Amino acid sequence: MNVVVCVKQIPDPAAPQALDPETRTLIRQGKLILDDSDAYGVEMGLQLANQAGGDVVTLVSMAPNGETSGLRTALAMGADKAILVSDDALRGSDALSTAKVLAKAIERAEPDLIIAATESTDGYTGTFPVQLAELLGLPSITFAKKVTVGDGTVVVDRQTEAGYDEVECPLPALVTVTAGVVEPRYPSFKGIMAAKSKPLEQLTVADLGLDASQVGAAGSRQEVTDVSAADERKAGEIVQDEGDGYEYVVRFLEQLKLI
Repeated sequence: MNVVVCVKQIPDPAAPQALDPETRTLIRQGKLILDDSDAYGVEMGLQLANQAGGDVVTLVSMAPNGETSGLRTALAMGADKAILVSDDALRGSDALSTAKVLAKAIERAEPDLIIAATESTDGYTGTFPVQLAELLGLPSITFAKKVTVGDGTVVVDRQTEAGYDEVECPLPALVTVTAGVVEPRYPSFKGIMAAKSKPLEQLTVADLGLDASQVGAAGSRQEVTDVSAADERKAGEIVQDEGDGYEYVVRFLEQLKLI
């Protein structure tokens, strides 16, 4: 079984960030790190490959300036190889443009199963995985809290507000995983050293047979028109409980229409 994991490399959330004054989008320069959300997908892919007898796990990513730091982290976790799409023409891509690019890259890997995070921690659109599945003509199962593969099918416990649904579909397919589906491993020193020599193919838009007008800002169907600071958090109300504190709680919940 050939497993592909979509990996996003993002600016370090712990570092100061800035917006491009022209596009009003996040500036992505310097070292990028593995998105925490994708670490769960990488670990899930590794476990499934191991259960199937050591099959191949391929990482697929799109990032500027040929950045590979986040990919190297995922390779150090145990993935076998990676495909990076990096091209100046991709600047300003929206979720759909990104899906078009990665769909072409993933086709080269001919996967049996594609794993992605439910959403990235720097975009939170949650639309990319299902767009990718649609472009590839594959079934998709979202919000997986447990994944098992066997006999040409994938079975998922799909997380819901009321618990979970058991969903089954034939392979190949795309599955998005939630945080906590597995516990991501830490890269070992041996893994970090081995990652330096693992295959990492770098591609451009032209390599994928795409026209520059289909991707990047030119092909984007969304535009950020304004960015403003979030409202400052106001101090909460302090209630002195003299035996009637529950009444304040009840009135507060009624105002929120929770009761």
